Amino acid sequence: MTELLLLALLAQSIDQRGFLESRALLFPQDAPNDSAQGVNQSLLRWEGSYKSASWLKFNGSFDARLDTHRQVDRELRVSLDDRTTQRPALALRQLSATIHKDKVTAELGRQLIRWGKTDILTPTDRFAPRDYLSSVVDSDFLGVTAARVTVAGANDSFDVIWQPWFTPSRTPLLNQRGTALPPGSNGVAIVDAGARYPGRGQYGARWNHIASGYEYSLSYFDGFNSLPLFDAQFDPRTAVVRAQRFYPTMRMYGADMAVQLPWVTVKGEAGYFTTSTPGAQNYVLYVLQVERQVKEWSLVGGYAGETVTQGANNPLRFTPDRGFAKSFVGRAALTIDVNRSLVVESAVRAGGSFVRFEYSQTFGQHWRVTPGVAWIRGSASDFLGQYHRNSYLSLAVRYSF
Repeated sequence: MTELLLLALLAQSIDQRGFLESRALLFPQDAPNDSAQGVNQSLLRWEGSYKSASWLKFNGSFDARLDTHRQVDRELRVSLDDRTTQRPALALRQLSATIHKDKVTAELGRQLIRWGKTDILTPTDRFAPRDYLSSVVDSDFLGVTAARVTVAGANDSFDVIWQPWFTPSRTPLLNQRGTALPPGSNGVAIVDAGARYPGRGQYGARWNHIASGYEYSLSYFDGFNSLPLFDAQFDPRTAVVRAQRFYPTMRMYGADMAVQLPWVTVKGEAGYFTTSTPGAQNYVLYVLQVERQVKEWSLVGGYAGETVTQGANNPLRFTPDRGFAKSFVGRAALTIDVNRSLVVESAVRAGGSFVRFEYSQTFGQHWRVTPGVAWIRGSASDFLGQYHRNSYLSLAVRYSF
């Protein structure tokens, strides 16, 4: 009887869910460095939590992947740091303990950390590396190993984060269409020469204040850019370029705000970024947007801007966050009913643009089907435009449990 009671109490303390998803991508155009026009990706994700006491909770998330395009590593080992160029076949996405007591909450371990208030582009999101392996216009967040302590009152909260080792964003593979080759590179082989990772951790702090009708925060980050610069060495005898990734130092001074007006909500977010790494730039990245809810429609529109304050442009860089700067950005989401929804996202700038549509419909309690299309256009000299061959059709089928 005692054992049955303990099992019942344990079951009440465990919360778990997950899904199995298969996603097909069809590219109408081939690319100079990638002739594949069809890719299939499969993902099994399990998420669970266990509350052992009123003040202690354990959180976990596990991913298992496979694909047809060698973006997933074929080696069956569990990744703990997400430093591989390919996606790991098995990975701990999250594994942390949350301790809560009065006004203090601490989370220790691998976790997902988000800062900022704006959509599409969030300049102050410095503890949120992304996976850009499949597409620069459709990325997923990566977990980081960190210690996070939040002290929250009625109107104010203070957040302190220490990340002991570095997790980079995952960049496109050099031999696939996610890497847009510069003009005149035909006949030149580009080889991945690995990466030089930072030797110290990262830390940051954020203070947030909530008042009647508005909210704002100030943030600080000291660490490294999760997006790389490249050292390239060309061997004329073999016509091979060896490209090695390295990650510039970064110090950010950020702020964001949200103001509720009678007809719209106005949001703004900005970060001033400085560096001590030669070849990197100091710059300001900012977003100003408005939001409005009209019945079942959620509408967001605004402008993302950038101002370089010091340093010359380095052509050997991969910076999707800054690539969306100097753009008019928008997002519209329609909830048709409890089973159907539609989302449209876009960014338009002088040299390039993209728009993405996704329609989603559920069938019963477990199944969801999501067809979509992404249309990318522009000049080869523009960040978005250089991916004009990467427009795609997609179809995702998900079973949730």
